[in-house]
Amino acid sequence: MTAQPNTNTFPFSLERPNSPNEAESFCSALSGTMEALLSVIEMETDLVRAGKLKEAGELQADKARLIHEYTRGMMTAKEHAVALGNLSPASTQNLRRQHSEFQPVLRINLAVLATARDVANSIVATVAKVAGAKNAAAPTTYGRTGGAPTGPQSARGIAVNQSL
Repeated sequence: MTAQPNTNTFPFSLERPNSPNEAESFCSALSGTMEALLSVIEMETDLVRAGKLKEAGELQADKARLIHEYTRGMMTAKEHAVALGNLSPASTQNLRRQHSEFQPVLRINLAVLATARDVANSIVATVAKVAGAKNAAAPTTYGRTGGAPTGPQSARGIAVNQSL
């Protein structure tokens, strides 16, 4: 079951800023969300690289919440870009810089997760081939005497729960 983020509370206002203080507050709060998300993503990347997939999975709820906040914040910043730029140009520029620095870290995280998934799929495919090869070696028809085949029975297949 996937945790659903709370859509009613954000650390920033979704309304158009009308004063330099409001614009500054918005940029500061969105910057904090980006820093928290970056921290969680870096922890997840390190844990997956170390093979600690269970611990990495425990970060999912925080990561989902922060991604939701970050996405909504960036949409709001885009909607109110002119007002933010006019009311707080330095903070807006800092937000743009932080956003551009965030993208490479996200690409690295996605590459690490894709590699981990490919490795897991390769292991599952290898196990399935081995199980199938053992099964193929066993007789599947009646013998010369008309009796059913005897001998050890191999696994007939495997089941894998891929919902991680």
